[in-house]
Amino acid sequence: MEKYKEFFQTDRFAMNAGVELLKVEAGYAQARMLVTKEHLNAGGVCQGGALFTLADLAFAAVANSHGQLTLSVNANINFIRSVKEGYVYAEAQEMVNHHRLPFIEVCLKDEAGELVAIMTSSGYRKDKKLF
Repeated sequence: MEKYKEFFQTDRFAMNAGVELLKVEAGYAQARMLVTKEHLNAGGVCQGGALFTLADLAFAAVANSHGQLTLSVNANINFIRSVKEGYVYAEAQEMVNHHRLPFIEVCLKDEAGELVAIMTSSGYRKDKKLF
């Protein structure tokens, strides 16, 4: 877990957005982000890009959880409900562990456990080892 935390600390965009990696296991990850006023859009709710960043880091943690460099090749996010403040949690699970093209689902939930968004994404596993 610690080696993954160190690796993803270099994702400056996600770190600057306040995304925190909580758990990484083979095929599974959890992350969270505290929504603050800096995350709000002109409508007064969390900007979609901030939520995508949270989901994307959780995706990356799962996709790379087998120790092989994996990059996203596509992502689709559906926003279910808005968030104005508080923590949003990402739970990412590898649905298909293909040797080249993994498929991952990420569910974002607010502090009350209400579904905020669902992202599905696939990646491409390169030949490069992470560690």
